[in-house]
Amino acid sequence: MQIKGLNRMTAQDVAQEVARGGKFVIYQYAISIVILSFKQGSDIYFVRSTENAVVKGLPYTLLTLVAGWWGIPFGPIFSVMALFNNLKGGKDVTNEVMNILNVPPVQRAAGATAAA
Repeated sequence: MQIKGLNRMTAQDVAQEVARGGKFVIYQYAISIVILSFKQGSDIYFVRSTENAVVKGLPYTLLTLVAGWWGIPFGPIFSVMALFNNLKGGKDVTNEVMNILNVPPVQRAAGATAAA
């Protein structure tokens, strides 16, 4: 799984952006073919504080609207779940990613105080 949207940012740059309201999210999409239905997650996206997370997930929302409903019985169920997730801005995985990037919570808290 890749992280999209970092564009050569350092860990310190990421921490500062997260302190300003940036976040890491995963979007979901559903695809159905008659009796087979699948709900999958996207790569991880970094959404800066100046970007709209719902708009960034629009391709996955549109894919679900077109291809997700057709499977019986889980197509509609998976589609509603994916649409709900995407329309609230995706699943927030910021804490998990920041831990993987080894940015300690103290540094994140310090960045939040400096930004306030």
